[in-house]
Amino acid sequence: MEIAERCAYYGMSTNFITYLTGPLGESTASAAASVNTWSGVSSMVPLLGGLLADSFVGRYRTIVIASVVYVLGLGMLTETAVSPYLRPLCGGNDDTEACHPTQFQSAIFFLAIYLVSFAQGAHKPCVQAFGADQFDENDPEEFRSRSSFFNWWYFGMHSGLIFTFVFMNYVQQEISWGFGFGVSCASMALGLALFLIGTPNYRHSILNNKGPVASLAQSSAKEVNEVSEALLPEATSQSSSAEVSQCSSPVEYSNDKSHSQTAREVLRLFPIWASCLMYAVVFAQPATFFTKQGSTMDRRIGRTFNLPPATLQSFVSLSVVIFVPIYDRILVPIARAFTGIPSGLTMLQRIGVGMLISLASMAVAALVEMKRLRTARDFGLIDLPNATIPMSLWWLVPQYVLSGISDSFTMVGLQEFFYDQVPDGLRSLGIALYLSIFGMGSFISSFIISVIDRASRTSGNSWFSDNLNRGHLDYFYGFLAVLSAVALTIFLYLAQIYQYKSKVKDRI
Repeated sequence: MEIAERCAYYGMSTNFITYLTGPLGESTASAAASVNTWSGVSSMVPLLGGLLADSFVGRYRTIVIASVVYVLGLGMLTETAVSPYLRPLCGGNDDTEACHPTQFQSAIFFLAIYLVSFAQGAHKPCVQAFGADQFDENDPEEFRSRSSFFNWWYFGMHSGLIFTFVFMNYVQQEISWGFGFGVSCASMALGLALFLIGTPNYRHSILNNKGPVASLAQSSAKEVNEVSEALLPEATSQSSSAEVSQCSSPVEYSNDKSHSQTAREVLRLFPIWASCLMYAVVFAQPATFFTKQGSTMDRRIGRTFNLPPATLQSFVSLSVVIFVPIYDRILVPIARAFTGIPSGLTMLQRIGVGMLISLASMAVAALVEMKRLRTARDFGLIDLPNATIPMSLWWLVPQYVLSGISDSFTMVGLQEFFYDQVPDGLRSLGIALYLSIFGMGSFISSFIISVIDRASRTSGNSWFSDNLNRGHLDYFYGFLAVLSAVALTIFLYLAQIYQYKSKVKDRI
């Protein structure tokens, strides 16, 4: 199910910046901002989806309902690229000609992609938590296997994405956008069918009828109130006494303590959550500016075939597919021999290593962009934005590979950390918290781009000029590397003082 959903999601989204700057006629900076905003919403909506699943609907039913809406949204998106009434005037595939979509056509397109955004927001946190629920925590062997589950979940997802990046991007740009979007729709429909077939064999977690969301909200408010009482004891002593008197029985008092503990367990995750936001900003770059860089470079394979620039995103997935088995079967046993921890590294150590590699990917990207600009200048192509720069697309591969290796550490570490460290009844919310990092990261990326674009325009050419040969993506990547270094320093401090729910030696 996850492989089919990710193929559908990335099959429609990896080439969005090309579609927005082509058939929808947006500028580079505007298209990047649109992609980041959409990605941000897609990664923030899971908070709502996770809360609804944990409190009211249940994970299984949420997955089914969200999947149906998902298919409907992808069907609508396909129609926007196929129907003569909804397709932009330029025909959809030629991004070199001026395209003039009507406001209605643009509105239907964005309605479709945001319908998909909300559907995947309900689907995504539930399907991974539901998968992890299939392991019995009371069985020592199954509990030990759960850590590897997160590794192999990510491995399986990216195995499917290699096909998506290589095949779908080519189909969209060289054959038909409508056919490409249609394949995404079919993929999601197939995934739903396969998921339903397995229904009799699933383990289901018991839905908490007492409403963990309401309890969490009340307890969080009480935590804030207690801080206020500590700061203003005289002003709040009367109301505090009244609250104590409301606990009319030992059972109510015990429940109140339990809810307060639940709130504390969730709230204490937010410093780690916030320190990972810069990693999410870097994570947004391969689907936007990396792709635009590639569109200016020599993409020939042989004499006639031109590789779509978004296809290079397959190297992120390929790196994950190669590295995850190496990590799980080779590096973990080696690390275990030194640390004595069954999983080799703690979850936060794993996240930190990935953040360091992410920083390195930005440094490499800055150096490659400097070479691309120098090559354009040396060959007199600065003012020819549609000319192909005589520099191979393969120069971009190292930054994609570093991004993939970084994901293998940080993404898997974050998934396990937020699933493991939230209270048991809020595990869909835990996965949603992990996803929301990337939602906020996309919003922050969009904000940074907007501010830099406006500031750099006043002093000359924008760093994100539609003519990338006049822009300065090298400055932007260098700036992100510096911000990543600051964020990593903060994360290391927070990781050092963080106390896990259980002892390290007991965790897998």
